Amino acid sequence: MTPTTETVSAPEAAEAPAASAAPAAPREGRRGRRKPRPEARSDATPKAGPEAKGGQRAPRKANAVLERLFELYPKMFGARFRPLKLGVYQELLALHPDDFKKEDLKIALGLHARSTRYLDAVAAGEQRHDLNGVPVEPVAPEHVHHAILEVFKRRQARTAEDLRPKLRVRLVEAIEASGLSREDYVLAVRTQDEVTNAVLDEAFVEVGARTAKREALLRAFEASGRTVAEFAEMYGMDPAEVGRTLARARPAPGG
Repeated sequence: MTPTTETVSAPEAAEAPAASAAPAAPREGRRGRRKPRPEARSDATPKAGPEAKGGQRAPRKANAVLERLFELYPKMFGARFRPLKLGVYQELLALHPDDFKKEDLKIALGLHARSTRYLDAVAAGEQRHDLNGVPVEPVAPEHVHHAILEVFKRRQARTAEDLRPKLRVRLVEAIEASGLSREDYVLAVRTQDEVTNAVLDEAFVEVGARTAKREALLRAFEASGRTVAEFAEMYGMDPAEVGRTLARARPAPGG
């Protein structure tokens, strides 16, 4: 049975691999001027659907719901966006049955979770938070990955600069933070997009090079018989950075 927003939170669905493409440009007005689009507190545009057929009714309702969410939970819907915990849609309906209608809340949370500000928070690997702003659980690696790709697509669409090198750096960080093997990571995130898959392959090459350097440093340190501070001084390195590198190079307990 395919899950619906009654069983999966709206933010979770919006962060899933089927991320939307970069927003389309506004339509031209009669005299060549662009008509401004109504925007919710988040900076995403609602997807077309039955709710949008009534003109501006759906965006207005989404705005009203987002304003109410801001009043109730400013730590999560205020100046700074944070990844929402899974199941927040159902929790909001249970906590505020008189404030929100199911469909209106679903649309508003979808808008919020598709906003670039929200996706930036997910892409940064921030923890999921409850409605009071307390971190409760990590974001799944595949959600981090696809948020990075979506933010990249949106920003690349607005510039002539090739942002792929920056994308590769972000993917390297995400891969290392995930703790997954290459096989498991690829299984979770691989798409049909040849461009992003090529950048992902480049990122894995960089991850491999970094891992090799850390392992070489660990072998040199262990052979030196020196303390971390002495070893760092020998090579003109920062002791704190050497300590972090050595910790990452050592196998995990039981591994």
